[in-house]
Amino acid sequence: MMRLIRAAGVLLQPRYCSLTLILSLLFGSWSTHASDPWSDWPLERRIAQMFIINLDSSILTESGRDFLAAVQPGGIVLLPENIGDPAAITILTNSYQQTITTAGGVPLFVAVDQEGGVIAHLEQGFTTFPVLALMTAAADPALAYRVGQVMAQEMAAVGVNLNLAPVADLETNPANPIIRRRSFGSRPEQVSPILAAYIAGLQSADVMGTAKHFPGHGETATDSHIQLPTVDLSLDRLNAVELAPFRAAVEAGVGAIMVAHIWYPALDPVENRPASLSPTVITDLLREQMGYDGLIMTDALDMDAIDRAYSYPEAALLAVQAGADLILSAHVGLTSHQQAIALIAEAVRSGALPESRIDESLRRILDAKARFGILDWQPLDPAGASQRIDRNAHERLVTELFAAGTAVVFDRSDLLPLRASESVVLAYPATRPSIARQCQAVLPDAHLIGVSASPSDEEIAWVRSSASRADVIVYFTQNADQDTRQVALVRALPPEKTIVAALWSPYDVLQFPEIAAYLVTYSPLDPAIPAVCAILSGAAPPHGQMVIALPGLDG
Repeated sequence: MMRLIRAAGVLLQPRYCSLTLILSLLFGSWSTHASDPWSDWPLERRIAQMFIINLDSSILTESGRDFLAAVQPGGIVLLPENIGDPAAITILTNSYQQTITTAGGVPLFVAVDQEGGVIAHLEQGFTTFPVLALMTAAADPALAYRVGQVMAQEMAAVGVNLNLAPVADLETNPANPIIRRRSFGSRPEQVSPILAAYIAGLQSADVMGTAKHFPGHGETATDSHIQLPTVDLSLDRLNAVELAPFRAAVEAGVGAIMVAHIWYPALDPVENRPASLSPTVITDLLREQMGYDGLIMTDALDMDAIDRAYSYPEAALLAVQAGADLILSAHVGLTSHQQAIALIAEAVRSGALPESRIDESLRRILDAKARFGILDWQPLDPAGASQRIDRNAHERLVTELFAAGTAVVFDRSDLLPLRASESVVLAYPATRPSIARQCQAVLPDAHLIGVSASPSDEEIAWVRSSASRADVIVYFTQNADQDTRQVALVRALPPEKTIVAALWSPYDVLQFPEIAAYLVTYSPLDPAIPAVCAILSGAAPPHGQMVIALPGLDG
């Protein structure tokens, strides 16, 4: 719903007007320094707007309430320990906002990691969305826009106004321990238009998006939650590949960009300086060269890539000096936040950090809060939270997404669609009985064999025996690239008449590249099953494209 602000007798729409205009109508001429409406705020209060913190409870405790009222940070991030059902989340976000506004503060960013797929912190009572790559596979920006929009509607229904997503990293390294299966895809030309459409849809419903992890986490081989990765790529490569989706996000008007805890030697000559603390990455590259004027946010400063080398207050100061607007943290004590704010204030008062650096970020923060209607906060009715989340309609959208994105990667023997004259064996994990139900409805003559998720030697022999008498064998895998028993089953089958349908990892085929045909769903949710069965039977043509590079098979 469009929120309206009335100022000086004029109705304003915050998403389409800047805080500059709103506050100039409320307080007089907008200029710098003494005439700024917030110019009389204490320095510490201005700095506090730059912090997005977590309060470690599913309810607002007395200590948390006192901290919000006294310190008045810019935002709160919800983590799994904070999150319950929609009504409980609504009660919690209402309590945060009511506390801050009653104390005379500015309404908060309320953030969550809601990527879809692997990372989705809103679960109980919310729609389960597939991985981002499925949107890219569907190759339909209008569909990606709708997915972003309905995800935002579910977040807004419980008082969340900032999504720490989407992932703009490309999945270029199959060994990546942190980005794999979280990315929109491997190729910037496929990813960029879908990423931009998703951002537009998300932000159309007054939830600010965050493109992450700038300038690109996809090529890392280590996890920045554990140690500082190095991405040693050339400037030409970074510009052509890793930075391309972020340029698309900038052009789409994404509200925030999150900077990674990764050292990029080609971008910053200072050894082992993370991008999140680097003025050459944040200010020179992102702000000046790429022309981004939205909010620049650090990844969580309590990750091991940072806290092995810096204290939290030290890292916060370095990030602000580098040009960051928002300091994100996950598990940091309230006293540490106060120490970080005090250290930054001391740097301003000593002349080590220009006060204008603080005020520059504060303007962006308040402008973003106006743009996304946060300044016009009103409490939500917890009793109506589940009704505000239209799961039935949103689940139909997920089904539509699988139908559009499920892909035939190759069909070397022209086996698809299956012919009525052929005898077909269909083997599947017995833990997924919906496969039998859905496929038997469109392939009534297929011989169905349910096997263990990790098939035994006896089960493999059973399937092999049945396959020897069939014209075509279809086997549904689930992360076969991590399960030697599934690989053994496929390798026991005649490759020239074997079709594999990968229900989770698109990399399964690398374990048996000689098979005749390969389908991918990208995500294991139940709506994937009718999409695969429809392709097998010919009830629907395959629409999806392959968006994850497969070493040795790609291109």
